Amino acid sequence: MSQVQPGNRIAVTGATGFVGQILVKHLAVHGYEVVGVSESAKPPPGIADYLHAYRPADLTRGWPKVRNLAGLVHLAGLAAVGPSFDRPQEYITTNSAMITHLFEQALADGWQGRAIVVSSGAVYGGAVDPKGFTEESPLLATSPYVVSKLLVERQAEYYRRRGVDALVVRPFNHIGPGQHPGFIVPDLTAKVVAWQPGAELPVGNLDSKRDYTDVRDIVSAYQALLELQEPRDATYNVCTGVARSGREILEAICAAVGKPVPPTVATDHRAIDPSVITGNADRLGSETGWEPRIELQTSIDDFVASTCVNEPPIQQVPQSGESGSR
Repeated sequence: MSQVQPGNRIAVTGATGFVGQILVKHLAVHGYEVVGVSESAKPPPGIADYLHAYRPADLTRGWPKVRNLAGLVHLAGLAAVGPSFDRPQEYITTNSAMITHLFEQALADGWQGRAIVVSSGAVYGGAVDPKGFTEESPLLATSPYVVSKLLVERQAEYYRRRGVDALVVRPFNHIGPGQHPGFIVPDLTAKVVAWQPGAELPVGNLDSKRDYTDVRDIVSAYQALLELQEPRDATYNVCTGVARSGREILEAICAAVGKPVPPTVATDHRAIDPSVITGNADRLGSETGWEPRIELQTSIDDFVASTCVNEPPIQQVPQSGESGSR
């Protein structure tokens, strides 16, 4: 197995995205030399000073000349569930092609590093377990996005059988500072900010419950898995173990912006969506000591604050075993 530790060179694909930028900063602060890989011609100013190197590349066409890596976190890909229904084959082709090019190059180079392949907690389906979905829970293809992630996981399994040290992570819903529109917190925040008393707020299904984890906790989990010397498994959930309704998210946003909770009118609902998704990260916690530390209200407060500035706030997430406010 690989041994990854601070001082090593780590590549982050999708480095210019929401999670990628947070991960680049997190790894750099913890002593890693970070190589960013993304389609953008150059990195955004917010992460430029944190990068040891940057390689612009379309990973659907091939892997760039990035060598001497101890580890890699593969974040690049199409990520939003909703648009995948309108572009199903694009999601499947794009997300799969990146894995093929990445690991074929790894095999050609005889690469011995640790790869973290990011899937999604959205792959789970079926009856809800009171303890939350574990890595052994049934999987269900509920969207073209999920189909693409299930395919990516099987590709990782194939390359692992060929000798690549690849771990699959299934993070559940992300929230936190810097998140882009197209997800519940940014979209609801924009609506609440624009809302005027006396009007109804148009919303989607606020009754469904999801397991939301702050992005800074999530990247801390990725670091923990990069550094895990003897993984007992190949797949790990990253989540809080607590499901929150869309209405709870709305209430937290209203508290953050200082507005009363408005009356709402539902305008959109996908019948295929499960009503409750809760994860279970006991496997990750038992092997690495990781646990989520940032409370929902803090995460939303920080997101709202980040929308008022050009750069999301950098918060050092306490590592396993350290104290920190929840």
